[in-house]
Amino acid sequence: MGYIEDLRKMVGTRPLILAGAVVGVMDEQDRILLQKRPTGVWSLPGGLLELGESTEEAARREVWEETGIEIGQLELVGVFSGKKYFVKLENGDEFYPVTIAYRTTDIKSSKIRIDGVETMDAQFFELTHLPPETSALVNTIITAVSGTM
Repeated sequence: MGYIEDLRKMVGTRPLILAGAVVGVMDEQDRILLQKRPTGVWSLPGGLLELGESTEEAARREVWEETGIEIGQLELVGVFSGKKYFVKLENGDEFYPVTIAYRTTDIKSSKIRIDGVETMDAQFFELTHLPPETSALVNTIITAVSGTM
């Protein structure tokens, strides 16, 4: 059981502030890696930090766990937080994410592997041809990551 699950046992579904990291992984053709979550929504690979983990460590770990791609150097893109990013999950859990976004072109291994649990599909997309099933937060971060702000 992870930190978030343990915390939820104590506080129930009450709103929390949770820190996470996402990565805009850009390939040599300047395409961005997106993963399809079980909800059908496409997102940047990433997730919540575990205790004692840096945001950079979490970013690399999540990209590896969710897509099978190993990455190196990260460039900080921005931090996204506030009321407009509030999340209420189907199970009733509520949280305000603080999302640290990174960009990388430093791909150490590029063979995509999906687990069928957290990731239903993963592929690189042209920035001008993103799937329509992306959230507003993801679109905001992709715009920042791609440098088209």
